[in-house]
Amino acid sequence: MAFITANWNPLGEAFYRKIELYEMGWSLRDGLKECLVAAAPYGGPIALLRQPQRPSSSARPQLEIYSSSGANMASFPWKSGPVRQLGWTVCDDLLCIQEDGTVLIYDLFGAFKRHFSMGNEVVQNQVLEAKVFHSPYGTGVAIVTGASRFTLATNIDDLKLRRLPEVPGLQGAPSCWAVLTQDRQTKVLLANRADLYILDNTSCTPVTPPGLSLQSCSIVNMAVSFSYKYLALFTDSGHLWMGSANLKDKLSEVDTKVRTPPKQMVWCRRPKSQQPSVVIMWDRLLLVAGECTDTIQYTLDEESVCVAELDGVRIVGGSRHELLQEVPSACQDIFKIASMAPGALLLEAHKEYEKSSQKADEYLREIKEQSVLGEAVRQCVEAAGYEHEPETQKTLLRAASFGKCFLSNYPPEPFVSMCRDLKVLNSVREYTVGIPLTHTQYKQMTVQVLIDRLVYRKLYPLAIEICRYLKTPEYQGVSRVLKHWACCKVQQKEEPDESIAHAVSVKLGEAAGISYSEIAARAYECGRTELAIKLLEFEPRSGEQVPLLLKMKRSQLALSKAIESGDTDLVYTVVTYLKNEMNRGDFFMTLRNQPVALSLYRQFCKHQEQDTLKDLFNQDDDHQELGNFYVKASYKEKKLEARLSLLQSAVDEYNKAKNEFAAKATEEEMKLLRFQRRLDEEMGEALLGLSLQETLHALLTSNFHKQAEQLYRDFRVPDKRYWWLKLTALAEKDDWEEMEKFAKSKKSPIGYLPFVEVFCLCGAAEAAIERRSEGEISTVLSRCSPTTDRALLERLNRARSTAAKK
Repeated sequence: MAFITANWNPLGEAFYRKIELYEMGWSLRDGLKECLVAAAPYGGPIALLRQPQRPSSSARPQLEIYSSSGANMASFPWKSGPVRQLGWTVCDDLLCIQEDGTVLIYDLFGAFKRHFSMGNEVVQNQVLEAKVFHSPYGTGVAIVTGASRFTLATNIDDLKLRRLPEVPGLQGAPSCWAVLTQDRQTKVLLANRADLYILDNTSCTPVTPPGLSLQSCSIVNMAVSFSYKYLALFTDSGHLWMGSANLKDKLSEVDTKVRTPPKQMVWCRRPKSQQPSVVIMWDRLLLVAGECTDTIQYTLDEESVCVAELDGVRIVGGSRHELLQEVPSACQDIFKIASMAPGALLLEAHKEYEKSSQKADEYLREIKEQSVLGEAVRQCVEAAGYEHEPETQKTLLRAASFGKCFLSNYPPEPFVSMCRDLKVLNSVREYTVGIPLTHTQYKQMTVQVLIDRLVYRKLYPLAIEICRYLKTPEYQGVSRVLKHWACCKVQQKEEPDESIAHAVSVKLGEAAGISYSEIAARAYECGRTELAIKLLEFEPRSGEQVPLLLKMKRSQLALSKAIESGDTDLVYTVVTYLKNEMNRGDFFMTLRNQPVALSLYRQFCKHQEQDTLKDLFNQDDDHQELGNFYVKASYKEKKLEARLSLLQSAVDEYNKAKNEFAAKATEEEMKLLRFQRRLDEEMGEALLGLSLQETLHALLTSNFHKQAEQLYRDFRVPDKRYWWLKLTALAEKDDWEEMEKFAKSKKSPIGYLPFVEVFCLCGAAEAAIERRSEGEISTVLSRCSPTTDRALLERLNRARSTAAKK
């Protein structure tokens, strides 16, 4: 604590410090010499493409991937073409841009994922330079070819190549160039000696930075800030110009007094800082320039690479990894020599308290008199987040906790949240993990992205521990991590299927929100079909099991699972799939072994595919259903011969099924059709297709009593039914006299007198009243008896009186 400001260097009104993050664990004989290096932001991994120490025909470059602490994650010989640039995607995938324009993508552990090309024109003219950049659209790639043309891909996951316009007077590669993202548009800013141009989709526009010194002759390097808001230009006269990326405002201009073109130039600016600063690196010199004319210089004793970060610059060397950043204002206020800021006084009060000194009371009284105790606590909490040393963090948090004891209404959330954040940050900063995130980067990245990064690095126990510590909802935290672990586990080809399936089921247990079908799908993609089937046994949702089983060509199992689910829609889905994938015979045999599926398919065929239904019955030798099918089909047939043929087929099938009743009924139907056809020819009546009862009724109402009597005898119509039909027909014709004769000629099964009273009398009365015939009304009245309805008698008498007056 006493020497916490020992590595602070003033620049204008701010201070800068260089913090050692790690002693690198890699073993590089010549450091980073002869290496193509790319380090991912937010404490991400580092990729090295090392050239062979003794070039020969058989020697190949070595591609190596390390964590930020230098722990090896992957290493393999490079067997593809010459590489112009390495870069990292936002998802920590490695991009290797080759001279021929091919971009190869590897994961964090060196496994090849895919590749794409930057266009045919690039193949012919070669890539001179390339850059990987991040934009709101994702990870992009920009290249300049030997024909001095730029090609841009804004998002490699949705590849759309854009060839930018020509630059006048440009031959070969430009002096320097950078990619800008402004107003959701991606542009290229380039310098051709003293000339500066902006390239967009349609034009090449010359621009002039405001206030750039006339001493400059050529722009030799440029840098865009992490947020794409600011731009720095370095001229061959040693001048550094800093301004807005839209080239409308100038922030400052500094003479570095170094004319050699720098190897690297990156911005070093905190998100809320008012001071612009740029870090410039040469072979043995690191220079920090800001608004004032002064600079900070650091001597480099080894080959190094600068990595731009949100709130500083990481410096990766052969032996150590450092962070250069502006000292945050909260830390300045507390630790600056002779500071009287509230946080500084609270820290001193706590120190004295631990010594049991009465000075603690004096410091506290001074803070309270100024009414800044709440501000003092806030400063200590904030400063703790900016410190990397755990001991310094604890000291500041203890001081904050001490100050809180004297505040009655200080909210606990900021203090508790900072304690949690620092516990997480310190765990991922460990050498074995190697993710040196700052608190500012952590808040920008979010917890979910950090968990994703840990999962991607296969640090599952740490990811689960953090999720549980932060009480992340299970489906977003532990369950998600376990799912990724399981998907990785099924790819371990050295373990047997039974062992992996058991390990997955035990580990996942009843974890919420985990889909075993997704894990099984990953196993299937890896060629482990049997393992995928075993994993699907743990999937409780049939709707998730069945589609994957069909994809794996396990249709029989898929059908069984669909039937077990009781979901008819799912069964229909499987049956439809089987029908399209299998030949007709195998399809029918499969259904035959699954009665439920067969029944559902029959229901479907009844409405949609009648011919298929017939084939199903034939396949099963189901003569009864075939007979029913032919009968139903005959009703839809208009031609008599075709209908008779179908009915004859039905009779044959019923006989095979030994259903004598159905066969006889169908024969009767055929006999009736033939009888109707003969009557049609004789009488000209359209009787074909009517039922027996309808035919009798039609004959009786048309006065074809002889033919009706014949039909009655030939088809053995029950007497009761026939007499009732005849009486109904006579009533419809109002032939009451014929009805009475018929009733007297036969002894009606329903009784003559009740029949006359109830049926004939009422019908005859209604007909006589409607015709207003005095004679008919008198006839009806003569048939009435003492039991006849009085209301009916009154109506008849009134109707006869009215008819007599006429």
